[in-house]
Amino acid sequence: MKKVQYQTQGTCSKLIEVTADENNVIQEVTFYGGCNGNLQGITRLVKGLKIEDVIQRLEGIRCGAKPTSCPDQLCQALKLM
Repeated sequence: MKKVQYQTQGTCSKLIEVTADENNVIQEVTFYGGCNGNLQGITRLVKGLKIEDVIQRLEGIRCGAKPTSCPDQLCQALKLM
């Protein structure tokens, strides 16, 4: 198992923890801070997906006028795995 803790930048969430298996399949994602309902939804949607598929789908999403978002920050965390 691989695990990363990522301090987010530019979002309401402050920290993301991700666990993936040896096949790069996401097993668990936990966001600390941020919009609880939306982040629970993201967490459930990405669980069981391959890291590269999540990055391809979510990277570059913006939150309003911000240059990033929680899904985009998740991708930054996944790139470290």
